[in-house]
Amino acid sequence: MKTQREIIESGNAVLGIELGSTRIKAVLIGADGAPLASGSHEWENRLENGFWTYSLNAVWAGLRDCYADLIRDIRSKYGVGIKRLAAIGFSAMMHGYLAFDGEGELLTPFRTWRNGTTGPAASALTELFHYNIPQRWSIAHLYQAILNREEHVPAIRYMTTLAGYVHWRLTGRKVLGVGDASGMFPIDIRTQNYDAVMLEKFDVLTAPENFPWKLPEILPQILPAGAQAGCLTGEGARLLDASGQLEAGIPLCPPEGDAGTGMTATNSVAKCTGNVSAGTSAFVMVVLEQELKKIHPEIDLVTTPDGSLVGMVHANNCTSDINGWAGLFREFAAGLGLAVNPDQLYSTLYTKALEGEDDCGGLLAYGYLSGENLVDVSEGRPMVLRTPESRFTLANFMRAHLYGAVAALKIGMDILVKEEQVQVDQIYGHGGFFKTPLAGQRIMAAAMGAKISVLETAGEGGPWGMALLAAYMNGREEGQSLQDYLASRIFKNSRSVTVSPLETDVEGFEAYIGRFKNCLPLQRAAAQYLTTP
Repeated sequence: MKTQREIIESGNAVLGIELGSTRIKAVLIGADGAPLASGSHEWENRLENGFWTYSLNAVWAGLRDCYADLIRDIRSKYGVGIKRLAAIGFSAMMHGYLAFDGEGELLTPFRTWRNGTTGPAASALTELFHYNIPQRWSIAHLYQAILNREEHVPAIRYMTTLAGYVHWRLTGRKVLGVGDASGMFPIDIRTQNYDAVMLEKFDVLTAPENFPWKLPEILPQILPAGAQAGCLTGEGARLLDASGQLEAGIPLCPPEGDAGTGMTATNSVAKCTGNVSAGTSAFVMVVLEQELKKIHPEIDLVTTPDGSLVGMVHANNCTSDINGWAGLFREFAAGLGLAVNPDQLYSTLYTKALEGEDDCGGLLAYGYLSGENLVDVSEGRPMVLRTPESRFTLANFMRAHLYGAVAALKIGMDILVKEEQVQVDQIYGHGGFFKTPLAGQRIMAAAMGAKISVLETAGEGGPWGMALLAAYMNGREEGQSLQDYLASRIFKNSRSVTVSPLETDVEGFEAYIGRFKNCLPLQRAAAQYLTTP
């Protein structure tokens, strides 16, 4: 305890903060990567004028509350506060659209990754670039705004991601880590920069509009993992720490996306390794040995924080509808006069799913609160389907929901493995889906057809991964790669639990996914006939 307190008092601790979909979380670590303290703030996106968004006021209020919660945890454990840190790193959900004018004013409310409103733009750019451009990507949002003739577009002078925006306000630097940047615009792996040919194609495409900007002028500068990306300014320190105790001058590493921090937190930056993050949204990422043979709309091509090519399958929805049902069951229990602990409730429901039939007894669950681009669903309408012959039990009901939560991931992963013959040596899991021991792993192993390992540090997640990237910038040896640093300094003695896929589970999931695909037209039609009141 004395040593940990001295690390904090001497300013040698490292801080990582990630703005996730439902929680902003901070993790403080020492030089060995071991967590020292944490803090968090709950928040939620809102659907306004047809777009999923967070206000920038909510961003800063949430960051300050998260940081204050971290300080409370530090004081309760060590009896000290924070004045200085060795390094800081910020990460956030990737993609989306944040456009600013020359005065730094936001031109239109933040459009998050969750929006499925850029279909025409994404399709046109995919054809133009001969490269898959998902609807979530920043460039798709920009081009859709151009197609829509939105008035703000000519005034744009800077466009970035949420992590890039926070970093800019705290340091004055308009930069982005290569991993986060790869969700804005395609990256040329050889140059570790935006693809120059595609940049030129976009500017030629939009030249008739006579905008007073070219695309390279409004994108953030790309920095690799390990680079110093500026220092905390006095104004930035006050934005983060309302108490005024935090000092300016602390170095920051390049801001990253939640995909990059997930890879870092699971030691999945080497080729043929993979990780799957499953919570509010879900994605599986595999570091590729070579480029894919063809374009697949289900597969994003992004990069690791140190610039290696990654095949990414991203699902907008995962556990949100399960959370809704858990709340309903908890409300029912309360009506019976029973107080149920949330952890106990989830553990009971997830474990019950393992008692269900391999194919869920004929049940189907579509937990789509928002659109799901992977399966061409434009708007979310959560649904449970069954026939009169289906075995409608709690075990089958929960198993169907766990299968449904990762069904889109399976569809994408099948393309990588079965069509592209991508080799995956191991997949590491993290996120709320894996919180109940074994249950989430077993279901995910059936979906991926591969071993799923969960590290003992998996609960720390993205903010811990961001702290590791900040520590890498601050403490790596000369020329040491991120892969080497993680293997030798952070994960050398780490422990994990590994679950292999059961043949019966795999067969059951295959039967389920066949029915799931067949009934997707019902999910699409639901948005047409069941309108929002």
